[in-house]
Amino acid sequence: MQKNQIIHGDSAKELSKMEAGTVDLIVTDPPYLVNYKDRTGRTLKNDNNADGVLPVFEPMARVLKDNAYCICFCGWSALPQFTAAWEAAALRIVGQIIWKKRYASRRGYTEYRHETAYVLAKGNPAKPVYPLSDVKDWVYSGNKRHPTEKAVEVIAPLIRSFSKAGDLVLDPFSGSGATAVAAVLNDRDFIGIELEEAHCDTARNRLAGAQAYKAKQSNQTQGVAA
Repeated sequence: MQKNQIIHGDSAKELSKMEAGTVDLIVTDPPYLVNYKDRTGRTLKNDNNADGVLPVFEPMARVLKDNAYCICFCGWSALPQFTAAWEAAALRIVGQIIWKKRYASRRGYTEYRHETAYVLAKGNPAKPVYPLSDVKDWVYSGNKRHPTEKAVEVIAPLIRSFSKAGDLVLDPFSGSGATAVAAVLNDRDFIGIELEEAHCDTARNRLAGAQAYKAKQSNQTQGVAA
């Protein structure tokens, strides 16, 4: 499959077209299975459909290289369903990262003031040379491009810690393309897959900007060297 593109389609079907063991790192933010609706009424496809989300983990694990990492954002309310899917895909939890928010995103039995991602391992990957803190400060994206948009500043440290320059980073729930943008800005290749066409268009436009920025940086560096 061609690198450095955002694919419009169903992740499980698109991943079936990829060769096994070709991806160096997965960083993804799937629907949390909470039937989410933001203040303006925006929703997410498959956020009330576990069958549209959980079966993607086995093909994800198939295309991931042996002894590699998958970083998956996940909410607590559907954690039993996610952990069962991870176990079935032979992805084991080896770490957890919590981002502290300065505001409450929801109020229920408690105020929700954090986001969580789980560090999953396929096989026994080497530990990062400089491990990330498992408690970090949240950077709010504003959710302008997507109802649950993650800031590039949140994603980029994950990519730097769990992969190296030139690696291929996959996001099968690409949304507005934050993972792909972070990959480009940190000299990684990427593949993004997104079910909703409007979000694909957003991601592609963002990527064009990120790629132009990197090209400008490269030209400036070459000019200085000359």
